[in-house]
Amino acid sequence: MEPKNSQTAQMTPTPAIRAKAMQAYARQSRALLEEKWILDHLPLVKHIVNKVMVHARGKADLEDLISAGTVGLVKAARSFDPTREVEFKTYAYIRIRGAVIDELRRGSFVPSNVHQDLKRIEDVYRRMSARTGRPPGDEQLARAVKMPLEKLYKILQEGRHQHFLSIHGLSEEKAPLQGLVPPDQEPGPDQQAERKEMIEALSSALMELPERDRHVLLLYYERDLTMKETAQVLGVTESRVSQLHASALFKLSMKLGRNA
Repeated sequence: MEPKNSQTAQMTPTPAIRAKAMQAYARQSRALLEEKWILDHLPLVKHIVNKVMVHARGKADLEDLISAGTVGLVKAARSFDPTREVEFKTYAYIRIRGAVIDELRRGSFVPSNVHQDLKRIEDVYRRMSARTGRPPGDEQLARAVKMPLEKLYKILQEGRHQHFLSIHGLSEEKAPLQGLVPPDQEPGPDQQAERKEMIEALSSALMELPERDRHVLLLYYERDLTMKETAQVLGVTESRVSQLHASALFKLSMKLGRNA
């Protein structure tokens, strides 16, 4: 019969076995945690896609955008570091939105006739602004390009995603209009300085917009309201908010000099 202490020694796991067991437990725990993060934040994908869909050309893009956003969520769950001083929802929002914007950018083609109309509107807008020292109103611009106001709005709505993507070169996690900025890529000092300058330009351009346009953008992006909710706040129809939103994005893009 073996000594009792010998049996105890055989039953006691070695440091190597304990280490492997802890690693296996950690992997399992992490996998369960990632699964929970993904399941809990799937509605966030839909929310972000619904916000971005206003910049897409049609409903056909919806499935691709949701797929891209879901991939962004999964990648966020796998790469998230809980020890950092940021909530997973904030981290996931940035990564999901970045994936959705990348997908939107891949489908950013504008029909040639719309592109020509947009360029003509942009050229006239620049000339009028330079001549008078202030940007023209929507009605003035429509008269100058010799088209009905409704047609002007329709063209700006069709080209809305171009102006949105042109502005999207600006980045700062806590900048004004957070809904307009791309994901945080943890840039170095040079990139951070450039981003700071860009954010200052965005803030300045935003303040120069007419109050109505500024209000629409702040409600939609900073307060994260939907078109319907924004319409209720402003006391207008949802279709009218869509027109105002497209016009405001166009003006902001023109002021920043980042036109397609």
